[in-house]
Amino acid sequence: MSGVRKVSRHDSDASLAQFGQKELLFKILVIGDYGVGKTAIVRRYTEGKFSSNYKITIGADFAIKSLDWDPHTKVNLQLWDIAGHERFGYMTRVYYKYAVAAALVFDVSRIATFHSVKKWLNDLRDKVTLPDGSKIPVVLLANKCDINQAAVPNDQIIKFCKENEIGSWFVTSAKENLYIDEAMQHLVECVLKAKVNEEIRESIKLREAPLLRDKKLCCRS
Repeated sequence: MSGVRKVSRHDSDASLAQFGQKELLFKILVIGDYGVGKTAIVRRYTEGKFSSNYKITIGADFAIKSLDWDPHTKVNLQLWDIAGHERFGYMTRVYYKYAVAAALVFDVSRIATFHSVKKWLNDLRDKVTLPDGSKIPVVLLANKCDINQAAVPNDQIIKFCKENEIGSWFVTSAKENLYIDEAMQHLVECVLKAKVNEEIRESIKLREAPLLRDKKLCCRS
């Protein structure tokens, strides 16, 4: 993925200190099957661009988005685009390290990608938690809504979210730039509510063993 912005940590900290801001760094995973539009979502959100011609992601890639969250807080998001072919393997444990939230993506026109969501979610929750042992925030993205061939009805998505404790889901389109910003903002809000900040980021741990909400279109539960 191109266009990753590099910022000097020293320069950034000096600038923020001058204006009395604090700076937070959040690692957010973007996971789901191959071809559901993860790379397109990341590029649309971080660069404001869309192309129908993307190369297959190998392993993982990431891009950065900086948000002036409020007059006192700057949030840097590291969005990790995890290749669909990496699912449930050893390397996902490495890629998930230090993640504080995840966007779980499926292609609303391909029901098989929706059926895979449960496996992705289980893999995520088995391998990473917040410092207090709680689940990291997850948002479900029903992507490619610009294709008028929805194969997954809304009530099925709502039922899945209720059963799996996913607080919010959004119908999205990287092509039409629909509800991607809103979904990411929701994730950041969830992380901030969980009080995950840069001071404790390094203590976010990978789990060694598995762990023993309703939403209408683009609205929070």
